[in-house]
Amino acid sequence: MPLRLPAGKKIAVNIGADFDAHSCWMGTFGLTSPGVLSRGDFDAEVGVPRLLDTLRRYEVLGNFFTPGHTMETFPEVFQTVLDAGHEISAHGCWHEPIMKLEPAQERDLFEKALAQHEKYVGIVPRGYRSPAWDFTDTTLSLIEEYGLDWDSSLMGRDLEPYHPRPTEVRYEEGNRRAEPSPILEFPVSWYLDDFPAVEHIPGVNAGMQSPEVIYQRWKDHFDFAYRRVPNGLVTITVHPQSIGRPHNLMMFERLLDYMTSFDDVLFTNLSTLYDLWAEDETAPTSASASSRQL
Repeated sequence: MPLRLPAGKKIAVNIGADFDAHSCWMGTFGLTSPGVLSRGDFDAEVGVPRLLDTLRRYEVLGNFFTPGHTMETFPEVFQTVLDAGHEISAHGCWHEPIMKLEPAQERDLFEKALAQHEKYVGIVPRGYRSPAWDFTDTTLSLIEEYGLDWDSSLMGRDLEPYHPRPTEVRYEEGNRRAEPSPILEFPVSWYLDDFPAVEHIPGVNAGMQSPEVIYQRWKDHFDFAYRRVPNGLVTITVHPQSIGRPHNLMMFERLLDYMTSFDDVLFTNLSTLYDLWAEDETAPTSASASSRQL
């Protein structure tokens, strides 16, 4: 079940920007001091304009995974992302730590995030990225129930989309895997994410890796896909507050110089790639998010 890329295209690349602003510090890390929130200010007021300018110059459109909290806090900046033509995808309500939530809490925040999306984007999202890059036992069923088409949170593949299979954990016997979900998964990887590599969080994450290390790691993934994975997909995750720093942005632009030098590489958003996915006759089906009403 490969991607059916347009004629003349060998692999696809997606640039997914997690536009978290204040929310990741409040949600994932539980930090709200002025110093920490100022990093969210940088995200919206410096990082996003820089990243939008870079993507515009390279004529690359991708996804901005944006919590509803960011839309509410920085509506003018968020509007510039909309105006630039990038796909806006769900990324939680306030970057909530979903692994700590009860099922009813997770459902409530999922619904609020979709409502915020509809308010500020004007349509419901087709895809979701978990703020935790992980699922509870409830998450996948919520994505299915609310009619989204795809997810980009899991790591069961690296360079190809797939349908995730819920797993019943059993210690004294082998785990039991359910049938594949109708949701199409566009896998992520910590290796292809800028945040853990560069963001210093005292006592939590050292960060501050050399941009040269990141460049080589990302280039190697691209080269492997280009040479060995026909119709493959490289999903790179950036955060404006991280990639927008001068040394990181210069590295990223050098990578874009390299990747865009190949005429047979498709740069696009994930819903476009969902529409290019070739299912077989036995594949599970799901309702399109475009037909769902909140």
